[in-house]
Amino acid sequence: MSRNQSTPEQQSVRVLKVGERVRHILSELLARGEAHDDVLRASHISVTEVRMTPDLRNAKAYVKPLLGEDEAIVLKALRTNTAFFQKEVAKRLGLKFAPKLAFKPDESFDEADRIERLLSDPKVARDLGDEEE
Repeated sequence: MSRNQSTPEQQSVRVLKVGERVRHILSELLARGEAHDDVLRASHISVTEVRMTPDLRNAKAYVKPLLGEDEAIVLKALRTNTAFFQKEVAKRLGLKFAPKLAFKPDESFDEADRIERLLSDPKVARDLGDEEE
């Protein structure tokens, strides 16, 4: 019996789809307060992105508490409850292997602010204005 061959594009689409499903599952668990942790129940946490490895065995979940408040405390609570989240994701995802979760702070908002500050710098604005003329 021949094995089902898939192209790299199909593999990457599958990785993205599974990552998005994991993100939805984590968001739902956090929104409903299903984790038995007072910090997580009291915080509004956004799961902004989940990046899966190509073999779907590891997942990095990028999270941001509302307004960035108590980020270190929230991350510690998420990491403490990783086993609960892995079990729930495995149950709802239905894959052969449950992905191992790692929670990371989402720093994309900070990076966007830094770029915005750079672009609004008078020297940069002057240079950008010269190109348009």
